[in-house]
Amino acid sequence: MPDAVQLAFRGLAPLLKAVARSFYLTVRVLPAAIRPQIGLAYLLARATDTLADTTTAPVAARLTALAALRERILTGEGPPLELEPFLHGTAAGATAAERRLLQRFEEVQRLLAAFSPADQQLIRAVLTTITSGQELDLRRFGECAPPAAGSASGAPRPPAIVALPSDADLDDYTYRVAGCVGEFWTKVCRAHLFPQAHLDDATLLINGVRFGKGLQLVNILRDLPRDLRQGRCYLPDDWLARHGLRPADLLDPAMGPRFRLFYENYLRQAEVFLADGWAYTNALPRGQVRVRLACAWPILIGARTLARLRASNVL
Repeated sequence: MPDAVQLAFRGLAPLLKAVARSFYLTVRVLPAAIRPQIGLAYLLARATDTLADTTTAPVAARLTALAALRERILTGEGPPLELEPFLHGTAAGATAAERRLLQRFEEVQRLLAAFSPADQQLIRAVLTTITSGQELDLRRFGECAPPAAGSASGAPRPPAIVALPSDADLDDYTYRVAGCVGEFWTKVCRAHLFPQAHLDDATLLINGVRFGKGLQLVNILRDLPRDLRQGRCYLPDDWLARHGLRPADLLDPAMGPRFRLFYENYLRQAEVFLADGWAYTNALPRGQVRVRLACAWPILIGARTLARLRASNVL
């Protein structure tokens, strides 16, 4: 890794710490040879996610800006993007640190060109997949009506909650926004840390994808009440229907016992994915202590989160 890249990345470290929070601890523990690649990919993904989540901007404007941001990342060409409209009125979603990230997007994006062609290709590939998931999410949920809105008479209005249609859609979403990160992580580590190690690469990549999906599924299960209040449900509508439930029913905590049988299915699925993540971690070369630790932390946090969800009424 050229010294200039390491130096430029260190200049972005305070920004990364501010927007990444707990993930920053993972980045800090990684070997220096892969820290800039993974840190920069995170910053780019966080920038596109912040823009997509700017709820005060119209959906069409966000989709256009997201496409332009993706094109800028993929080509590095063209004039600087006009992100000023997305820096104001973003209190509904973005933090001050995320707004600073959008303000410094050009600086973050320029660093990408300083990496090797192989690293650039890996970073651009994972950002292509992640932004496709963000775009799909925006098209699916962008026009959801706020559940708290009332009718003209003042009477409560049933929330307009959109749910994913099926398990296939849930699997596709978790791959686009997190499973692909497991692939990216694996390929970066393989190229820079243990290129000569004798590993089952096919199984490692499969478990890397399942590891990422598992972490995202934990987030979905944990954030269910908040997402419902925002008019979105990532748990499939067809499964809910089989249990005689509608997404709007989940706003009522009294539905918790009835919902539990349905919910347990996804808790078990998340546990299976985290177990695959543990197999992934143990398959890494024994000498790669820092990478193994960086993998173990989110697994342990995820397992603790699932235990708490299982012991409570998530609704």
